[in-house]
Amino acid sequence: MDGSTLTYDLYQPLITTVEDDITVAICPGIGNSSESVYIRTFVHYAQCHGYRCAVLNHIGVLDSVQVTSTRIFTYGHTDDYAAMINSLLKKYPTTNVVSVGFSLGGNLISKYLGEAKRPSNIIGGVSICQGYNAVNATQWLLKWQNFHRFYLYVLTENVKSIIMKHRHVLLSDDIKQRHQLNERDIAAAATLPELDEAYTRRVHQFPTVKDMYSWSSSINYLANIKRPMVFVNARDDPLVPEMLLEPVKQFAANHNQSLYIELQNGGHLGFYEGGLIYPNPVTWLDRALVSLIGGIVMSHNDLLVAKQTAQASSMAI
Repeated sequence: MDGSTLTYDLYQPLITTVEDDITVAICPGIGNSSESVYIRTFVHYAQCHGYRCAVLNHIGVLDSVQVTSTRIFTYGHTDDYAAMINSLLKKYPTTNVVSVGFSLGGNLISKYLGEAKRPSNIIGGVSICQGYNAVNATQWLLKWQNFHRFYLYVLTENVKSIIMKHRHVLLSDDIKQRHQLNERDIAAAATLPELDEAYTRRVHQFPTVKDMYSWSSSINYLANIKRPMVFVNARDDPLVPEMLLEPVKQFAANHNQSLYIELQNGGHLGFYEGGLIYPNPVTWLDRALVSLIGGIVMSHNDLLVAKQTAQASSMAI
């Protein structure tokens, strides 16, 4: 490909009583990896229910893995996730795959499934807390009320720190000259649009940030998804305003293979439940995800049985 070093972590099921061979292919949120606490919690819970899990490590995030090309992860490029899926299917050619994406990862898996024909092993997907439309989401996050600008600042600093951590590769003199990068502008960026103007859209050769955001947004690809999809969002998510949820609500209402679940509370990936003092380590979201994955698997198996029955009936006639 482009010389990137891509890694993913693979976790085998902890029980062997489950008949189906299911791999949950996980795409974490922005700047996250298999080492992120919410990912580790969900993976262990899924393992305990008989599922194999694979977690994509976004390029540039892990300190132990050097960046070997001139890029890191982005909001809309699905090549890394596709490479993980292809690698998994080489290892386990008969496994069925359920795609699961958190936040940015939800956008990526939705876009991936809607871009082109994908392996038939993928039987469905679950997206959690994505924003669907990067153009509109950014306009919302630039507002100051309700700490939106603060959350945007935190995200920006997270991505910026990854770029600066690998500056010897990403900001070499050759790369800066080739893509017309100004390191001072990158370091001074206070918002994601500023950082994407100074760095991301130039490296990926988009004429404008808006063009890149439009190309990256999963809302423009949902209609092409041919598999069961579940979309989960919270109304009080500080990163995803309610106005961004209307298009996916309408999509799910008009597509019988799609389900939209909206919670009153939960914030951004914060579906915690409490004991008396500390929240339970396994959240409502972890349990709901495992149930949703089980539902996708059951639906797939029922469909196979129905097809086999129909074929047997036609042969008998």
